[in-house]
Amino acid sequence: MRTSKDGKEFNQIAYQNDYKREKYDRMELLLPKGRKEILKKKAKAAGVSMSEYINSLLEKELG
Repeated sequence: MRTSKDGKEFNQIAYQNDYKREKYDRMELLLPKGRKEILKKKAKAAGVSMSEYINSLLEKELG
């Protein structure tokens, strides 16, 4: 584990979790069976993560 300038241990996972909690909202999305697989394939074809793909669809719809 790395140490910071003040000599304390740096916890990368805790840092990432804190960053996500500060910068992003989370929500659960329930889909009909089979829809997730369709989204996965479309995201992969677009060369992005499923999250990025869904966000791009929402951006188009919501502006």
